[in-house]
Amino acid sequence: MKHGKKKNARRYIVAASIGALLSAGVATGAYAGTEESAPLRYQPEMVSALATTLGVSEKEAAERLDKEAHQQDRFAELKADRVSTLGAFFAKDGTLVVNAADAEAAKEVKAAGLAARVPERGESELNRIKAQLDAKALKSAPAGVSAWSVDLASDTVTVEVNGTSDAATRTFLKAAKSNGDAVRVVQGQEKLETQAVVPPGSRMTFNGYLCSVGYGAKDRNGKQVLVTAGHCIEDLPALAYNGTRFAKGTHTRFALGTRSVDMGIASVDAGHSIGLDITTYGKAGTVAVRGSQRAPQGSALCKSGQTTGWTCGKVGSYNVSVTYTDENGGPDTVVTGLASSSVCTQGGDSGGAYVSGNQAQGLTSGGPIGQRCNGQVNSPGSSYFQPLDDALKYYGLTLNTK
Repeated sequence: MKHGKKKNARRYIVAASIGALLSAGVATGAYAGTEESAPLRYQPEMVSALATTLGVSEKEAAERLDKEAHQQDRFAELKADRVSTLGAFFAKDGTLVVNAADAEAAKEVKAAGLAARVPERGESELNRIKAQLDAKALKSAPAGVSAWSVDLASDTVTVEVNGTSDAATRTFLKAAKSNGDAVRVVQGQEKLETQAVVPPGSRMTFNGYLCSVGYGAKDRNGKQVLVTAGHCIEDLPALAYNGTRFAKGTHTRFALGTRSVDMGIASVDAGHSIGLDITTYGKAGTVAVRGSQRAPQGSALCKSGQTTGWTCGKVGSYNVSVTYTDENGGPDTVVTGLASSSVCTQGGDSGGAYVSGNQAQGLTSGGPIGQRCNGQVNSPGSSYFQPLDDALKYYGLTLNTK
């Protein structure tokens, strides 16, 4: 988030986007894969990084990625056949668990070779409860509530509390607890902030500040755009790479102190382009982006960012709302529509690219204020990202893939 005393001089702690932005097709990267018709195989460096993150052998890491992809394909087939499901998530052992609407649907899920359960509530009911909490928070931002999200694994809306006890927080928690055991309150969490830093060594600069580059896409007219975190381009600035302008912010859904969604786009100048690979900062080579299929909760996930480089973990929840705190004393901002992860980030990572398998997942939005990653691929931590598929759909874009 940009912070500061004047709108045109705000200092964002925004998470620096990754994605090397490339004026002439610079390569940035993440995972790799082969043609869809062949078994998924991954670069050795990528498998090694994931193995370290998960604490398993490299053979087991590769098998995990293949297993996840196979199960996601089967789940997609079930949805195409209109089997009544209420979301799905990966269990710790890598098994995709499908929430079935009823016993009959559960039989169909099991017949497809997937694990099934009939939850007490399920995704639709949890989304309804969370929407009510969003409405409450958007009237008055609850400073003491870091985040609230739909957690399919626990079949609850999980509310993370950081300890601040202002009136808005008390009102929010009262409303949350009125839902009984459908809401789970977790105490002792940290306050959150968007993550950007002042240069030097920026990947993408604007008005003396920086973020990093996200993904390239084209609009309905074939115009090339950069998809990034909305807070990186709140003032719609001109963007530069290595001192040369390459794009201009055109749309953002982020505004400090108001209801926000952390997505935005910039028009790429003629003669420039965004690379089709994501840099892993020497940890896993460079990896081509093949698509943007959303990975279920619990999927293996890595991100590339200007500050912390290549870090990995797992997808947490989707449909997450957070309260971001302005370090310079500005108003708190409630941001909806995010996803959570156990991937470590710091200031300067905003807009950074998240990837699961060979599928682009999103853009770094923010994380805990005091979080410090240890420089390792499997550095412990957490972060929030803007799902890429939502941004592509909202702006009517087609992701550039290799």
